[in-house]
Amino acid sequence: MNDILAVLQEFYREALARVLRHQAGARLIRQYDANNTYQYIINREETHLSWLAAAIVALGGPVDEAGPEPDRSSGRDAALVVMEEDARESLAFVDRWRPRVDAMANARHKKMLGVILGEVLEQQRFFEQALEGRTDLLGRRGQHLEPAHGEVLPSRWIE
Repeated sequence: MNDILAVLQEFYREALARVLRHQAGARLIRQYDANNTYQYIINREETHLSWLAAAIVALGGPVDEAGPEPDRSSGRDAALVVMEEDARESLAFVDRWRPRVDAMANARHKKMLGVILGEVLEQQRFFEQALEGRTDLLGRRGQHLEPAHGEVLPSRWIE
């Protein structure tokens, strides 16, 4: 049981670091559709963290809710750099964890982590499509709707 708990805690720490990186990255992604996709990804990752936290607590372990402060590049091509880094990191995360998840004996936790890894691969595809300049990342607009114009603000709240 302790082995499963340790694996879940390690996975949680890495998943938390990923969501913090994506939150910091989203502040640099100004194109409306790409930013919207980052918001979708962050929402899913927060759901993953809640699943992991519930599993950790059920096994009697503590959940470390503090993660590392990400350092994201800024500058003229920051959005491209962020998406390139996130695409590479997503694939590396899956490559690093897939063998460990496949070897797990506990079917419940193995399935949960497998679902998360599948969604990380979907995120990786989103990042690559955004790098290609695609704007239909989360679906296509209706036939009579114009494309989105403008950029999002780097901060949600302005006082």
